[in-house]
Amino acid sequence: MLEHLARRPDFNIGGRRVKPGTRETIDLPVSVLSDHTPASMSVHIVHGRRPGPTVFVSAAVHGDEVIGVEIVRRLLRTAGLKHLKGTLLAIPIVNSFGFMNHSRYLPDRRDLNRCFPGTPAGSLASRLAHIFMEEIVSQSDIGIDLHSAAIHRTNLPQIRVTPSKPDTMELAEAFGAPLTITSKVRPGSLREASQERGVDILLYEAGEGLRFDEFAVRAGVSGILRVMRHLDMIPAKGKSTTKSRTIHSTSSGWLRAPAGGLLRTFKDVGEEVAAGELLGVISDPFGEVETDILSDYDGLMIGRAVLPIVNEGDGLFHIAHIKPSVNAEAAIDALTAQLKEDVLLDEDEII
Repeated sequence: MLEHLARRPDFNIGGRRVKPGTRETIDLPVSVLSDHTPASMSVHIVHGRRPGPTVFVSAAVHGDEVIGVEIVRRLLRTAGLKHLKGTLLAIPIVNSFGFMNHSRYLPDRRDLNRCFPGTPAGSLASRLAHIFMEEIVSQSDIGIDLHSAAIHRTNLPQIRVTPSKPDTMELAEAFGAPLTITSKVRPGSLREASQERGVDILLYEAGEGLRFDEFAVRAGVSGILRVMRHLDMIPAKGKSTTKSRTIHSTSSGWLRAPAGGLLRTFKDVGEEVAAGELLGVISDPFGEVETDILSDYDGLMIGRAVLPIVNEGDGLFHIAHIKPSVNAEAAIDALTAQLKEDVLLDEDEII
């Protein structure tokens, strides 16, 4: 009873105040372009009437990773947000400069995800990173950062996590991606800078740059809502379906092209591979020389090149180590079937 009587304070961001029980899109000024056009980072705030955690969901830190933008769009249309406890900060396009140019990078050719925590007097990338840290991360309890593979590669939907808090892996389990991989943070990344401020990040990787992938989008939206349900931020609508448990891995590696040429692949992401198994063949344009690509070890293929033209040294197949007892393909098939059964037309029945 007291919870309903006590009014939550307004949420302050960018010098603006968002009242409890309302939602608003606020533009955070970032820069002025060379033609005098102002550039900003837009944040949609859903500030619930009742108390709860503050979670941010960010996408397009790399401007060509458009799958996350679609995930955020669908997330913001879910009916469960009307009953939100806590606060959701949704940033569909962090790197608007790269997004408009279909580029991974900023105009200064810097990778934003190597420039955190940034400084207010540094490069454009550093300034943008600083704004994100001060306005978003500093006010959040947990973050979900959405990514995809670079162009000409594709990734199996997966959560990458470096838990610095005991409940972070629990949130990864709640997300329910096909794979959860424990990986080290990269210097200058959003994950590293956020962890240093006590905010853990679930990093979602799925699909291909500059491309939509319906399975990757559905898995992302469903996973975010499961995390929010686990945190008691939104109610479960209807009967929750039994979902397959995520597959765990602690290491992975890339098989690289031993020669240049035209690549024919025989295995796809989500398939298990065995040591010595033929994954693909590289041929010269005349068909005179063919080079087999064999797996170095048993595992699960979680990423691969999609462009058939390869140069020597290119990454071709990304394989994660998994326990021999795990039937990875069956678990992924179960998740795929569940996502197909989820009612996404209303975009609110996916828990």
